[in-house]
Amino acid sequence: MSSPLNVYKQSLKLFSQQPVTGFFRDGYCRTGGVDGNHAVAGVLTDEFLDFSAARGNDLRSVGLKGGCRWCLCTARWLEAYQAYRSGKVTTLGVPRVDLDATEDSALKMVDMETFRQFSVKPEQGSGSSTGSGAA
Repeated sequence: MSSPLNVYKQSLKLFSQQPVTGFFRDGYCRTGGVDGNHAVAGVLTDEFLDFSAARGNDLRSVGLKGGCRWCLCTARWLEAYQAYRSGKVTTLGVPRVDLDATEDSALKMVDMETFRQFSVKPEQGSGSSTGSGAA
């Protein structure tokens, strides 16, 4: 199996080991063709945590809080984005995305331009490592 790629079609960057995240709990937002979901490298906000909890997925119950870096289900990220577009949450209800650490499989549900609008940093075209810690 080939190495997972980010949305730039380059090697996927490590996203977080504090807390350790990812479907495989290895710090990478990779699906390995098994999960198909936890591909979005998102920086959580309190508003997103409230939004997710209201939909039955209380991420605070596993110790997460605003500022944590967590691999999110692409569908849940898209749901938060759609809630923002319809005025149900503010822009803070949509987690910022580390594009270097977001697996390219997420592009099956969300277009690159939408992700760019919520990028954690100015467009880099990739290459910059993110590591762990809160943003």
